[in-house]
Amino acid sequence: MKVNCFWFRRDLRLEDNTGLYQALTSGLPVLPVFIFDKYILDKLWQADARVEFIYNTLLELQAQLKELGSTIIVHYGTPKEIWEQLTQQYEINTIFTNHDYEPYAKQRDESIEQLATKKGITFKSFKDHVIFEHLEVTKDDGTPYTVFTPYSKKWKKLVNTPSFKAMPLTSHPSEQYVNHFVKQPVQTFPSLESMGFQLTNIEIPSKTVAQSLIKSYDEKRNFPAIQGTSRLGIHFRFGTISIREKARKASELNETFLNELIWRDFYAMILANFPHVAQGAFRKEYDRIEWQNNEKDFQRWCEGSTGYPIVDAGMRELNATGFMHNRARMITASFLTKHLLIDWRWGEAYFAQKLLDFDLASNNGGWQWAAGSGTDAAPYFRIFSPQAQQEKFDKNFDYVRKWVPEFKSTTYPKPMWSMLLHENVAYQLTNKR
Repeated sequence: MKVNCFWFRRDLRLEDNTGLYQALTSGLPVLPVFIFDKYILDKLWQADARVEFIYNTLLELQAQLKELGSTIIVHYGTPKEIWEQLTQQYEINTIFTNHDYEPYAKQRDESIEQLATKKGITFKSFKDHVIFEHLEVTKDDGTPYTVFTPYSKKWKKLVNTPSFKAMPLTSHPSEQYVNHFVKQPVQTFPSLESMGFQLTNIEIPSKTVAQSLIKSYDEKRNFPAIQGTSRLGIHFRFGTISIREKARKASELNETFLNELIWRDFYAMILANFPHVAQGAFRKEYDRIEWQNNEKDFQRWCEGSTGYPIVDAGMRELNATGFMHNRARMITASFLTKHLLIDWRWGEAYFAQKLLDFDLASNNGGWQWAAGSGTDAAPYFRIFSPQAQQEKFDKNFDYVRKWVPEFKSTTYPKPMWSMLLHENVAYQLTNKR
């Protein structure tokens, strides 16, 4: 029996899934596949809540497919090895999947497409992770935007243009065709332990968010002590929710929240059009900055022991939960790059290791914004004052007290920056003598 395959990656849902919809309506039974990519997983720590989240999500998908008399095929290994194996086990006509815009993912997909072509198999990929991809929102001359505001205006114009590719917020009702999956017994998964991972105690935010929170998003989103943000990042990252559905609702409920989704598209577009940002500054002249890169200072920043309460609260929240409030992300990033003069790539890598919602494009874009080296960035001379940010967004120290219980005690460290200034002045005076 000939089959088509759908390769799940960053789209772990049966509902409104573009590539899955195309597969299920293709005329052949569909075999769903997921690969725990050894190349990616081998770089992670043993206790990584994101791997556990993916695993549990796959178990949920498996339960849904079991009800349909089907199963998902889950393997651990390199994609090329696994697809070589699958092409020997099944008579595959077409591999369907959704676009992934990260540099490694693009190389991976090119190699799988080449493998498929050699075997007479068609490889088809679709847009699903974003509303608009790399060259869909451009300037009038066809070049990509590098400033957010005009990009967002064009984005909103296009999303409301009926003639633009059949309305980009239109859903792809894959859930209506789930009876087209291959009928076969449930297949067992490789265990987390066999892949080198262990369970964590990190709680995953819900993918259900009250409409009242979205309606008040613009009023409450900057205050880290309250539940004023959706915390949907991990679900957007791994596609357990539909970006189209959330963008439709955001356009009805709160423009500020919609703008956050547009930022997501913007940074994905930047990565796709300017892939050098994955390794260096968007503005290449900023690669010549001579960072101080003091490892002891970096360690104190990582641990949340800088002596600046709101910085320390943000870092400790990240270390404990895998989440950091967006306001705290900006404050901690500014502190690392502009107070401690540590390369933004060090901070980017640390966030990549810790954040549940880590997304290369958004993480990179945010860090380059903070460092002043990216698109539409805060200038190099604009520095977030931790004290001013504390006064404005956590005036009563509620956020700080939650994450820094020793605050105002004798055990809490003195501010690093004051010490660094003192040491610098002392050094200059000594040299002048």
